[in-house]
Amino acid sequence: MTAPLDQADLLRRARRRTSAAADATTASAAGPASATRAPGPVPRGTGPGPAPLSHAQQRMWLMERLGEGGPRYHVPLATRLRGPLDLDALAAALTGLTTRHHVLRTRYAHHDDRPQQRTGPAAPVPLPVREAAPGAAAALLRAEAARPFDLATGPALRALVLRHAPDDHTLLLTLHHIAVDGGSLPVLAAELAALYAAAAEGRPSGLPEPELQYADYARWERARDDRLAAAAAERSARLAGARPLPLLRAVPPGTPERRAVLHAAPLTARTLDGLRRLGARHGATPFTVVLAAAFAALRTATGASDLVLGCAGGHRARPELRRLIGLQVNTLPVRARLPEPDGDPAFTTVLAAVRTALLDAQEHHDVPFDLVVERLGPAARGEDGTPLLSVSCDLVRPAEPLALPGLTAEAVEVDLAFAKFGLTLLVEEGPRPRCLLQHDPAALDEPTARRLHAAFTGLLTALAADADRPLSALPGERLATPAPASARAGHPAVAALLDDPRVTDAALHLAEHGPALAYASVRGPVAPSGADLRAALRRRLGEGARLPLAVTLLDRIPRRPDGTLDPARLPGRPDAPARLPEVLDAFAELLGARPPADADFLHLGGHSLVAVQLAERLRGRLGLPLTGLDVLEQRTPRALAALLATRAAERRTAADRTAADRRSTDRRSTGRPAPGAPAARAGTVLLTGASGGVGAAVLQELLAQGRPVRALVRPESAHLVAGAGVEVAEGDLADPDSLRRAAAGADTVIHAACTFTEHAVDLAAMRALVDGWHGTGGFVFVSSVDAYGCPAPGEVPEGAPPAGPLTPYGRAKLDCERILLDAAPRARGPVSVVRPPIVWGPHRRLRDQLRWGSTGALYQAALAGRPLLLPPVDSGWSGASWVHSAALARAVAESAERAPGRIVNAVTGHVSWADLTAELVRLLGSLSPVAHGPDADPELLRPWHYRADALAAPLRPEPGEDWRAVLAAMTAGTAAE
Repeated sequence: MTAPLDQADLLRRARRRTSAAADATTASAAGPASATRAPGPVPRGTGPGPAPLSHAQQRMWLMERLGEGGPRYHVPLATRLRGPLDLDALAAALTGLTTRHHVLRTRYAHHDDRPQQRTGPAAPVPLPVREAAPGAAAALLRAEAARPFDLATGPALRALVLRHAPDDHTLLLTLHHIAVDGGSLPVLAAELAALYAAAAEGRPSGLPEPELQYADYARWERARDDRLAAAAAERSARLAGARPLPLLRAVPPGTPERRAVLHAAPLTARTLDGLRRLGARHGATPFTVVLAAAFAALRTATGASDLVLGCAGGHRARPELRRLIGLQVNTLPVRARLPEPDGDPAFTTVLAAVRTALLDAQEHHDVPFDLVVERLGPAARGEDGTPLLSVSCDLVRPAEPLALPGLTAEAVEVDLAFAKFGLTLLVEEGPRPRCLLQHDPAALDEPTARRLHAAFTGLLTALAADADRPLSALPGERLATPAPASARAGHPAVAALLDDPRVTDAALHLAEHGPALAYASVRGPVAPSGADLRAALRRRLGEGARLPLAVTLLDRIPRRPDGTLDPARLPGRPDAPARLPEVLDAFAELLGARPPADADFLHLGGHSLVAVQLAERLRGRLGLPLTGLDVLEQRTPRALAALLATRAAERRTAADRTAADRRSTDRRSTGRPAPGAPAARAGTVLLTGASGGVGAAVLQELLAQGRPVRALVRPESAHLVAGAGVEVAEGDLADPDSLRRAAAGADTVIHAACTFTEHAVDLAAMRALVDGWHGTGGFVFVSSVDAYGCPAPGEVPEGAPPAGPLTPYGRAKLDCERILLDAAPRARGPVSVVRPPIVWGPHRRLRDQLRWGSTGALYQAALAGRPLLLPPVDSGWSGASWVHSAALARAVAESAERAPGRIVNAVTGHVSWADLTAELVRLLGSLSPVAHGPDADPELLRPWHYRADALAAPLRPEPGEDWRAVLAAMTAGTAAE
């Protein structure tokens, strides 16, 4: 099954402004029909050097760049293999596969404001093998399949083998969608089998050389851009005036974790046969019948007769493309105008209309959807921000196993449960046919989704028996559409802010001259920024007078004794004019003309790549945090200038607060200012990993102490940390130069980031940070108790020597520690290594602890009601050592300021597996029985208590930080997702 893409307004093609006129000229001269008639076959070797990205790849790259990608676009292929698996032959086959198909070892660089494909050298594909304890395999597969890819460094394929028994393994291949589509998978599977057989037998594979590489296809497609653009203009005209499905709510852009809920109901083979016969009678494919049924179900549910659904189209009609591995999928918007609601047509009338609309869309299957969206501009979304194309439909088959010669193969489902669309309606063929409905709970509520799924299932069954009945006689019901929230204050912007659960208070100041300004106070461990809140307002209120120019965050809204707003104590209007000229200059450079201050970015012809380029240009010139997502959310030059001015003011406020704290400390200690005396708090703190669970907690602690923070993040993650007192430094662990630049000028370094998997990258990152740091504050490395390895059971003192065996993660942490400690004699400031165990807390990334690893295996088993098997009682104490994220943050901040020791532990407490499982069963209402026995997962044998003496004071639990309270918060948060 291919994966069409959502978030239409973030997926626009990179085109220079100067090409727009040429496109329009071509469209008028050649006509839209000529756009899709490509001259001749795809040529091989069509250009030297780096290749451009295809349109589909660029959509994917932009999703990652804007923080909208992640595991939604991972393609996991898992197969249970029983029999004598030759691991050496499998490793050779995987290496041969990536040698043959360059796209599997391609990385995606960013050069001269544009992304490029760069093929990496052929190299052996790592094939790690892990022992899989009973009941733990599913969690291990999901963890590996969800592990992030780095498109800038590649590769786009990785492998893992789980060993269940000597002749029983599970092979998992995880690929990024930027490198493959559904049509690639049969080619990949067949060639892998042939290469495996050849390697096992010690002979050449006999496979012919690939006719093309994907870079050839990308160059060929880009050479046709003028004709494709003309056709896109015609296709966008077909969608003009269409509206998103009324059932769906808007989901904020920049929401990477869009969990999906799946509803499934069985279908009989008789039903599928009936649907096929229905299609044959009316000259329609089975997919067309399913698509028409989806249109009919949604017409009944919403009363809307003009609907747009998405389906997957491909570019494999050409013979030379059929065996090409690569992303050749396109999203086809199908707009069907059905009879008006006051009519009552038969389903066959709907089928005829949908068949015509689908054929029209398929005739233009090679017109990239991102070009169509570009032509639509703001019309690609509804007034509340819902994408026009937010519903998809497909007819799919179960995944085929990766069959290897001499082995019995069985496909294993690895469902990462991420939503690509707000709503997807599916029919699955195969031995056990099913009707499926997948939805994003943020876009469609659970009760409505259940009712719609039941209606769609009933409709399919009824149509197989009799499709000539009118729609009113077929299963289905009218479903309520989301009602707008009622106003709770005089101005709709204030009402909308107060409706946000993260906002504690809000106010609006209507100046005599100039636009309105909003103010808000917020709460939460990872609170929203003012830009986040304004983006939410724009989605709800739209553009216009009701939308404030900016939302400024305050600790408290100033009010008079009677509770009314006190404007005299509000911060002044953000100094937009001071930033507006630079913003207008950048707009002019990238869009070809200097726009009015209140012109809309999308109306000006902007698209997501230009947004990334604009943000990078302004970030470099002004030294202020800004991302492409900020540009897409602010939309106008004036609003963007106001955001930049607000961030500059936040930085000044943080610096003033730090200076005031320093003066206050000096006065307390000497009774008078002490120029030149060492400050109790150092200056700028460089923090890595600020967008992760541990780093986010440390960031909040530093900001609460008034410390100015420079957060090292990738550009696509900058919006997660930008806010008061935070300077965003663009960088990446795999880019040592960016780390050195970020460390330069920082007084203190807190290194809380790691790859978890790339040992060499982690070591190089530590060396670069140590080389770049020349401050007098501390350097704190957040390591792990895994660096102790497996010492003797009992208490482990701080700094005890490591004992084997060490896990690869523990070895990487230990090696990074040694780099820092070896540099300590030459450092100007003290260094400290803080070793925490498993970190628990309310942050989303920390709640994943309940999904993966030994703790995750217990949680997943309790959630599913499976038995919980623990080590034997006579094996001694075993359990989880843990630390609360807030306590760890306090300990790290203490180490940065006072450096209590070279190697110290940060442990809140220890909980036995028996107590932990009992609490999980209680919290989840689980029926899982708990037993002890020798077959328990060996990873549960953890008999260590880690001493934490040096940091005992900051680690002392505060209210709500006991293990039962944090576990309750984590299970509740995980269930909500």
